Formats: sequence, C-alpha cells, structure tokens
Amino acid sequence: MKKLELKNRSAYYEYAIEDKYIAGMVLTGTEIKSIRAGKVSFNDSFCFFDRDELWVKSLHIAEYSFGTTANHLPLQERKLLLTKKELRKWQQKMKERGYTIIPLRIFINDKGLAKMEIGLGKGKKLHDKRDTIKEREADRELRRNYKV
Repeated sequence: MKKLELKNRSAYYEYAIEDKYIAGMVLTGTEIKSIRAGKVSFNDSFCFFDRDELWVKSLHIAEYSFGTTANHLPLQERKLLLTKKELRKWQQKMKERGYTIIPLRIFINDKGLAKMEIGLGKGKKLHDKRDTIKEREADRELRRNYKV
C-alpha cells in the first residue's frame, strides 16, 4: 500500500516551529476519501481552541467527486484529537503573544486512519525568511556540486 503524505510546505517558511504533535482528526466518510485522493489544501489554515478542544480552520478538503447529497462542506471546522495533558500544555503557550498552531502535514497511518501533524510556532520576520532562503540555496548548491 502506498503511503500518503500531504505537506504544508509554506508552514516552515512562514513560521519557526518549536514543538510538534500528531493529532487524530474527526472526519466524515467523504472527507477521508478525498484525503486519500490527495485533495487537500493548507492555504491559510490554522488551529484554535474552543472550550478546551482543538479545532482546525480553513483546511480545504475538496468535495468527494462520487459523493451524493451527503457530501461534506470543503471548509468546515474539524476537531483534532489530543490528550488533555497535551491540550493544556499548548493552551498555556497560546496565551503567550505571537504563538500559533499550524497544520504541518496530513498522512494515513498503518491502521488506515488520517492523522495530522501540528506544530506550535511563532511567525518569522522578513529577515528570518531571507535567512531561510539563503540556507536552502546553499544546501541546494552543495548537493549540486558534490553529487556522486
């Protein structure tokens, strides 16, 4: 079986990630089918707390093409599943200024369940983004020059 992994490539560019967790997702049947088809967009998605529960907002999961009238809404809020200890830890961090929780990737685990890796990060300033670009270019140049 082919492993599915959908990454939020802009997350590492926009944010300095300090901590990561793997969270379960509460999904409907058509949502998981769309995820398995790779129809997910992370544009402007973020996580927020509502009544001690973690939710992901603006995660676009396209409607399932073979779905009927029971198809899901593409941009609905979806609940993430973490332990209470993990939730409390990040809730404290979120009270500090500048922190946000960002979806980093979605993957299907060995049991066939959709999981989301989320990261706690601070937004980067423009000069930090420039440093990221310089590091990426330097790594690319090294790999190009020392190819075996």
